[in-house]
Amino acid sequence: MRVVVNPLTRICSTLCRGAGGAPKVGSLIGHADRKLNEYAPALGRAGALPRAATERETMRIERIDLYQYRLPMVRPFVISSGPMTQGHGLFVALHSEGLVGWGECPTTPSPMYCPETTGTAWHIASEYLIPSMLGADIEETQDLEPYLGRVRGHHFCKGMFDMAAWDLVSKRDGLSMARKLAQPYPEGAKERVACGWAIGIQGIAETIAAIGAARERGFQRMKLKIRPGHELALARAARLAFPDIPLMLDANSAYGLEDAPIFQAMDELRLLMIEQPLDCDDIYDHSRLHPLIKTPLCLDESIHSVGDTRLALALKACDIINIKPGRVGGWTEARRIHDLCRANGIPVWIGGMLESGLGIAAKVAIASLPGVTLPGDLEVSYMHYTLEVTEPIAINPEDSTITVPTKPGIGVEIDPAGLAAAIARHESFVSTKQVAVPEISR
Repeated sequence: MRVVVNPLTRICSTLCRGAGGAPKVGSLIGHADRKLNEYAPALGRAGALPRAATERETMRIERIDLYQYRLPMVRPFVISSGPMTQGHGLFVALHSEGLVGWGECPTTPSPMYCPETTGTAWHIASEYLIPSMLGADIEETQDLEPYLGRVRGHHFCKGMFDMAAWDLVSKRDGLSMARKLAQPYPEGAKERVACGWAIGIQGIAETIAAIGAARERGFQRMKLKIRPGHELALARAARLAFPDIPLMLDANSAYGLEDAPIFQAMDELRLLMIEQPLDCDDIYDHSRLHPLIKTPLCLDESIHSVGDTRLALALKACDIINIKPGRVGGWTEARRIHDLCRANGIPVWIGGMLESGLGIAAKVAIASLPGVTLPGDLEVSYMHYTLEVTEPIAINPEDSTITVPTKPGIGVEIDPAGLAAAIARHESFVSTKQVAVPEISR
């Protein structure tokens, strides 16, 4: 096997090497400032090292770097379960044959949105997933699934590794991640994807102003977060101020079936959809709410797999599915859900978790698939965060779209200064041994 020393491997080895020369697992904190200028050019190249390939090669996972990040927010973002004051999550870098595949796990410090947190994701990644896949050989992304399948649940954490695998094999093949994902479809990947803007819970006047500001930047579809007591008057005011915009509401599971009259009162507002009004793990009660309202009903938190999607369609629980790749365990499962919904005529769109530019670019890739027909939560990160870890992703203001990256892999370069500033913790894992593919009991 040809071995290529990757620049990022050299950087991390230097940053994490003790005085005696013995490698150690450590944090970038305290080292990044001293080494950043020296190693910045190499780190930038390591984020996207395209290599054309005439045929697919098996790739051995030689090294894995795990990072915890913190991103300062422009302003707090409030949903029905509470405020977010800082972006939290993990990055992973899979190293193989001189290429690096990047993934992101956009979690929160507390289980306010889902059971996973930044702490649980780090624990599952470092103690279970990484040791199982070090030294593994993969040819395509699905080859990673037996290793991820050894852990039940923890979809956001596993989705990070799946995203990194897509980035890695796309770079090996010299393809953008969008083109790699779109290979099964004659239409191929779209060149531009429609995007929308999400506005957190705040006063009605502030919300109207926020809609106006987002429209000035080029966003057309608006999503308003709601909670009990802060929904009907807000929606009416927004529709009055902006009669023709695509407008939707996101309840983040804050209501019960007894609140159906609230949603019935919204039927006259011509909403694009109401997203996940009932419990986060519910499908049945949504199927009971569905025939009571005229506004299209979208499921988000209830959908964790193709199986959940199949059940929702069988029960006629929704009109629309929000596919969050992290929530369903990665881009591989997300594409399966896309295929199922497309075959059944169910519109889908790509949701988000206030990811960094890295995660947003990966979401843009899957939003380019032909069955994604509605604008997604593909907010440009600089409108949420004061710190970037990648080159900026821009919106096309003339049609509220984002141009799909065409460079190999995810298609955006890592910004070394931004990455170093964002990292709160870093560990490196290295193995020279090949591992057997685990057997999964069914």
